[in-house]
Amino acid sequence: MLLGLLVVGNIALAQTPSQPGSAPGDESRLHSDFRREWQELHPCFGEQVKCNAFTFGNIAGEAQTLATGQPLHIGYGSLAPQNGFGFGLAFVEYKNFVDGWRTTFNSDAVASTNGSWRAGGYYKAFKLPEFHIVPVMGSGKKQKPHIELSKFFNFYVEADSLNKLYFYGLGPNTLPGAQTAFGMTETIAGTSAVVPLNAYGISFFAEVNGRVPHLRGDHNESVPSIEQVYTEATAPGLTSQPVFLEPALGVRIDPVVMRDHVRLHYLAEFQDFSGIDSISSNFRRWTVDLGHEFPLSTKVFPTAANDQNGPDSCTPDPEKRCPSPTRVLPSMNLEGSVNVRLLMVGSAANAGSAAPFYFDPTIGGSDIDGQAMLSSYPDYRFRAPNVVLLRETFEHAIPKVPLGAYFSVDEAKVGLRRDDISFTNLRQSYTVGLTVHAGGLPVVSLLFSWGGSEGNHTTFNVSNVLLGASARPSLY
Repeated sequence: MLLGLLVVGNIALAQTPSQPGSAPGDESRLHSDFRREWQELHPCFGEQVKCNAFTFGNIAGEAQTLATGQPLHIGYGSLAPQNGFGFGLAFVEYKNFVDGWRTTFNSDAVASTNGSWRAGGYYKAFKLPEFHIVPVMGSGKKQKPHIELSKFFNFYVEADSLNKLYFYGLGPNTLPGAQTAFGMTETIAGTSAVVPLNAYGISFFAEVNGRVPHLRGDHNESVPSIEQVYTEATAPGLTSQPVFLEPALGVRIDPVVMRDHVRLHYLAEFQDFSGIDSISSNFRRWTVDLGHEFPLSTKVFPTAANDQNGPDSCTPDPEKRCPSPTRVLPSMNLEGSVNVRLLMVGSAANAGSAAPFYFDPTIGGSDIDGQAMLSSYPDYRFRAPNVVLLRETFEHAIPKVPLGAYFSVDEAKVGLRRDDISFTNLRQSYTVGLTVHAGGLPVVSLLFSWGGSEGNHTTFNVSNVLLGASARPSLY
């Protein structure tokens, strides 16, 4: 795939017109996009006056184009914890239709120094938002603009190969000395649809995924390989991994209430995992994720993920560049919030079945999707089908620089049974650090965590999607 992208790019650049802005009438959109990106990387091309390409502004602009440009830019981001930082290429393209529909396509491939890699293609189809003037609720006179969102559809395929994962056993009371290592490759192909209600921030979603997991031992670590310590009885799914079909239904609620002093981010989802050639791995999972944001300034709305963007795109308008990573608007200096989150995950298997351990959520450090939970503990430290997490977070921008100060308190535990989901005997972690929310660049975090019973943990993470991009499919 990378070779194909390079060939396309070289062909397009070789046909670049001799003057900037000149484009033949039959120029394709892809050719036009490559020509425009080439000109951004050559800021002095075609200038009639003396131009110094090595000014700070020109170099910063070229760096931004390399990192976020369309249709081709450098792909980068952290893979699953312990598997390093991935570099590669990303391709982004789109097409508009006369009836208001737009399709976008993202494709990328990255690899890290330990041999782990990720490659995928992501296709979206949606109708552009429509603007209306509607009466304010409770008033027959006052009016305000209203953006009406349409439903949109996703089609994706992604393969991840991770060479270094840890397993300590199942349940809340496993010992550090039970640590083992393994590797996993998982291919996910699926489709999803999101239907906004256009009222109260409610949207419904549905998806169907096919999952093809494959486990392997890891004999290159200082700890034993997983098959040397565990069996099918103590690690369900260890000896064989069937192909899974996973349909899911859910609802998201994101209203702004109390005159914008509270912003809610609620999600409820039900998933059904069915092994195509093995019923012994069938199970069901429900997730309730309740986020409560209390902004310190009601006049500031921080950049949020846009479902219409692919994971390699950071602008909803492909004709425009991503926001500058170095420009700090005055309003950003006021950006800050207090957040309270409650996450509950529960699973149930049929009689004679058990959820495969590699699909169980984990707490400790960061999970396989890079989500930090109970961060003072090692990565993947506690694993079980059921999880409860309470998190209180404070984050505020540091004036005049694209940095934020971060502090959080996590209280969490896992459980082997659904009735283990309670608020007793929770483990704790405290985290302090710096975060970067810089234009179109990835969200970067450098965090130090303490407070657990197994020491401290420092985490450096670069998001695997650009700021404003939608998330990749979960690996569990």
